[in-house]
Amino acid sequence: MSKKHILFVCLGNICRSPAAEAVMVTKLKSSKLDHRYSCDSAGIIGFHAGAKADPRMRKQAQERGYSVTSLSRQVRPEVDFDKFDLIVAMDDQNVRDLTKLTRSDSDRMKIVKMTDFSSDSSYTVVPDPYYGTIADFDLVLDILEQSCDGLVNFLTTKN
Repeated sequence: MSKKHILFVCLGNICRSPAAEAVMVTKLKSSKLDHRYSCDSAGIIGFHAGAKADPRMRKQAQERGYSVTSLSRQVRPEVDFDKFDLIVAMDDQNVRDLTKLTRSDSDRMKIVKMTDFSSDSSYTVVPDPYYGTIADFDLVLDILEQSCDGLVNFLTTKN
C-alpha cells in the first residue's frame, strides 16, 4: 500500500501550517499510522520561502514535544494537487485562495479546513498568531492538537 500524502496550508508557512505538520506527524507516529501517511506544509505566498518557522512557534511547539523543522515553501498547484491526497487549509481565506488555484473538481475535493476535524466548535478557523502574543501561539497549538486528533480519527474510520 502506498502512502497517502497530506499538505497543510496557511498564508506564509511559518506559523500555523508547519506547526500542523509537526503535530500531525507526531500523532500519526503515536497512532502507528506513520507508515501510511506523510505530511508536508506550504504557504499561499512565497515571501518566507526557505525560512524556518517563526521562532515563537518553534519554541511553543517544542515545549509540547513537537519538532517544527520544515522550511517554508509556497504552494505549487501544478505539483501539489497531483501529489497530495488531502490539502488542509488553516482558515477560510486559505480555502478561497487554494480553490482559485484548482484545475478541476478533483482538485477542489481535496481541500478541507483544519477545524472541520476539531471536536471543539469554539473555533471555526486556526487564527494567525503572527502579530499576537505567546498566548496566541499556544491557542493555535491547542486548536491544532484537537483538530489533528479528529483528522487521525477521520483517517482511521475512512480507511
